[in-house]
Amino acid sequence: MSRITTIEQLETIYSGITEASTAKVTDQITPEYRQLIEGSPFVALATSGPEGLDCSPRGDLAGFVRVHDDRTLMMPDRRGNNRVDSLRNIVRDPRVALLFLIPGLTTTFRVNGRAFLDTDQALLDTFMVDGKVPRSVIVVEVMEAYFQCARALIRSELWNPAKQRSPKDFPTPGQILAALSEDRVGGESYDREWPERAAKTMW
Repeated sequence: MSRITTIEQLETIYSGITEASTAKVTDQITPEYRQLIEGSPFVALATSGPEGLDCSPRGDLAGFVRVHDDRTLMMPDRRGNNRVDSLRNIVRDPRVALLFLIPGLTTTFRVNGRAFLDTDQALLDTFMVDGKVPRSVIVVEVMEAYFQCARALIRSELWNPAKQRSPKDFPTPGQILAALSEDRVGGESYDREWPERAAKTMW
């Protein structure tokens, strides 16, 4: 094993950064970047806290992350498992990173910034879907925004229908829970009841 321990070692291996890699970076949401945000139904949210790092999937109707102005984004916190790992982290450490994916598009979009949670009822009401409002909104101050080149999604063939895997090839959530809890929770009943439970608690 040859461990890299200095920035100088790292830069010796990864040299030759191009202007295109730096020209795309900005501290605001440009009209072009706004189109990417409004077309995205999925975001990975990375946060940091005393217990460590967390990366949480966030999915909703395309454009669910709202461009409030060219330096501010707003994202509703929809129903989940109530662990609130990301929200706990934001309260204690405002640094966040977002990775936007758009089905069919190999370009991704990244935002780094600082966030806080807002529970103003008037704001929550503007994010109502199916008669339900989020319990909080994550407000992100944009500090750095840029698109990511397409190589990762091209190599992975993420949007290639021929590469989709069957759920039957993998353990179900119920099976995983049963194995980890010594059958206290999960199992066939969990998997059987999940679709109906999810439909009732989607928003």
